[in-house]
Amino acid sequence: MKMKKFLAAFLALTMVVLCFAACGKGDGKTDSGEKTLKIGFSGPLTGNNAQYGNGVKNGAQLAVDEINAAGGVNGVKLELNPQDDEADAEKAKTAYGVLKDWGMQISLGTVTSGACIAFQGEAAKDNMFVLTPSATAVEAINGDNAFRVCFSDPNQGVASADYIADNKVASKVAVIYDSSDAYSSGIYEKFTAEAKAKGLEIVTAQSFTGDTKTDFSAQLQAVKSSGAELLFLPIYYSEATLILQQAKNASVDVKFFGCDGLDGILNMKNFDTTLAENVMLLTPFAKDAKDSYTVNFVTKFREKGYDETTLNQFAADAYDAVYIIKAAAEKAGINADMSASEICDALKAAMTQITVDGVTGTGITWSADGEPSKAPKANIIKNGSYVAL
Repeated sequence: MKMKKFLAAFLALTMVVLCFAACGKGDGKTDSGEKTLKIGFSGPLTGNNAQYGNGVKNGAQLAVDEINAAGGVNGVKLELNPQDDEADAEKAKTAYGVLKDWGMQISLGTVTSGACIAFQGEAAKDNMFVLTPSATAVEAINGDNAFRVCFSDPNQGVASADYIADNKVASKVAVIYDSSDAYSSGIYEKFTAEAKAKGLEIVTAQSFTGDTKTDFSAQLQAVKSSGAELLFLPIYYSEATLILQQAKNASVDVKFFGCDGLDGILNMKNFDTTLAENVMLLTPFAKDAKDSYTVNFVTKFREKGYDETTLNQFAADAYDAVYIIKAAAEKAGINADMSASEICDALKAAMTQITVDGVTGTGITWSADGEPSKAPKANIIKNGSYVAL
């Protein structure tokens, strides 16, 4: 009998301990009992796009560490929780659930567009504030709870056409784009419309799909025969490396111009970076830039010992994103005792009232639709480095 009573008491005590542990999870406190503002996000920390996801992870963590060392936000420290979604929409939804259970109060959304659309769909239901550093699809910030640091796909297309026309880079333009990818096709559509409005001649537009992105001989032959002076590539760097190699083999003599998807091309394993010489691209970050914001960011990033291949625009966007959240949180006067929904309401009102200077732009403002307003930055690759145009 005594043994039964002992076991019953032991089990009861165990249940109480487990209950306290479960209740304490996601309560906005560190192990020491200090309250924090919990920021969560997901991105491809493994897989083909890991350079993007780990860039965001490292850039965001650097900003969190700096802010915490300076006293936090409104006296409250920040806590960052990255989850791996492998750039997959379903895994991003799962990641959102994990982060919600953890007690996430603010989110950097996700790194890539398709995953962010899924993640944001869940966040909107909970009125969770989302500020994605790098998801460019228009649909990635549907809902009044979501904002972004980067340009949207349409804005990149318009900005590229404007830059080429306004700076007289070329008058006859060819395009190769991925018709199966929302990022690529979205930029292509807006670029084409703006190019025509600016008086540029689109001499040929060639497409490929995710199933046919290794052999570009037919597309490049069409470009060569078109009389194009410039080839616009609204694609990712992995496909761009193949196009540059095959263009050289086919003696296609044109200028090359891309968007932020080309960022990372110099870090592609086994790629001859001399093939990227004089390639132009719109990207908000060049690690060799001499402005004080970039120099400070690059110096501190390297002091942390982060992987150099993740010192990219995604890291810079994420670094700025955390400081943007800080500026909005201070404007709104939020604290760790507020619910995620209350914080969201306060932040989305503050976002349209702040102006932020950062690595990826100065004088950045936001409209109620979540889109940033800032000047695009154009770079050219010279001797294996980005040089501002």
